[in-house]
Amino acid sequence: MTNFKLGIEYAKDQDLHDPLAHYRKKFHIPKNSEGDEWLYFTGNSLGLQPKETKNHIKQELDDWANLGVEGHFEAKNPWMPYHEFLTETMAQIVGAKPIEVVIMNTLTTNLHLLMVSFYQPTKLKHKILIESDAFPSDRYAVETQLKFHGFDPSDSLIEWSPRKGETLLNIEDLESILESQGEEIALLLIGGVNYYTGQYLDLKKISQLGRRKGCKVGIDLAHGVGNIQPNLHESGVDFAAWCTYKYMNSGPGSLGGIFVHERYANDQTLKRFAGWWSQNKATRFDMRQPLDITPGAEGWQLSNPPILSMAAIKASLELFNEVGMNALIKKSRLLTGYLEYLILELNNKDISIITPTDPEQRGCQLSIQVKNANKSLHTKLTEAHVITDWRTPDVIRCAPVPFYNSFKDVFKMVEKLKNILNA
Repeated sequence: MTNFKLGIEYAKDQDLHDPLAHYRKKFHIPKNSEGDEWLYFTGNSLGLQPKETKNHIKQELDDWANLGVEGHFEAKNPWMPYHEFLTETMAQIVGAKPIEVVIMNTLTTNLHLLMVSFYQPTKLKHKILIESDAFPSDRYAVETQLKFHGFDPSDSLIEWSPRKGETLLNIEDLESILESQGEEIALLLIGGVNYYTGQYLDLKKISQLGRRKGCKVGIDLAHGVGNIQPNLHESGVDFAAWCTYKYMNSGPGSLGGIFVHERYANDQTLKRFAGWWSQNKATRFDMRQPLDITPGAEGWQLSNPPILSMAAIKASLELFNEVGMNALIKKSRLLTGYLEYLILELNNKDISIITPTDPEQRGCQLSIQVKNANKSLHTKLTEAHVITDWRTPDVIRCAPVPFYNSFKDVFKMVEKLKNILNA
């Protein structure tokens, strides 16, 4: 347990000895109308822009202007294989082999494409299990998949819920559901880090429990990628999908990514929706060849990559490659632990933290539950230039991101919170 201390001098000292402190200068920090930097704690919703992003996009705009269609082969970063420039670092971030990962499409599109392959219901085994407070887009995707296959979500959608009076999920309850209904469950689609509570679930255990009952296991890593190390290959899950605009700092609405376990790399019997970019690279431009699926995760691609979005991802990935997830997670645990310490030191009956206290069961997000919530506390924080986000019915989500948040940021944020509560 780190021996945190109160007072601004402690925060300044931690920043002085932080080996990653200089990376803050590599990001644009939003400012208020007076020119002061916001206290920005919503990297779990939209990450800040790396200063290098503009140069990466400008490079592709210049090559487009100067080369036209020849940029596919002659650009500084040729557009034809551009997605390949992102694969190795992305694989390291999620703990996978390069053949298991590709950047493509957006999150929910990817979930649907993956469910085409991995949700193959039968009359007896057709149910899908999600966590009860799954992110809405996951729930909508699952419900519509069930309907598409002719099943009623009220019968075929199973929810893993917290116990009465609790907010966090218990793995023993998942085990009980699978013991009683596993023979009917075809797919588990679970958020690896819950968007509301910030709880990081044991992916390997979930995979083992699901696969033991013959269920396919998929993970939504929207709030996990770049935040925790999911070790996807080792976990044994069948597939995963994520976005890159939160902790991966790639810009609003940017592309997502997928993981498909290596055991499916050469399985051409899997059903899928294919496109031109699914085709074997060796024959892709021999337009009259029959479909020959590219091995690995790349075989789920549909179209040639949108270069401007990928350029922004490339700018961010270069920073991740430079620092490494181990160093980021080390700082994240210190920074989040410090935030937790300061909030608990307020000893205020009107707020509590619902995120797990165990650093192994969370990333950098802390979810602050507000008693008798009406959003006014969040509104006052925003007016004080503290940027967090509100999730109904009663939670303020606050994420100190190790790339660009400082210990001083955390101290100042909690001081403003204390002043508002005391007022």
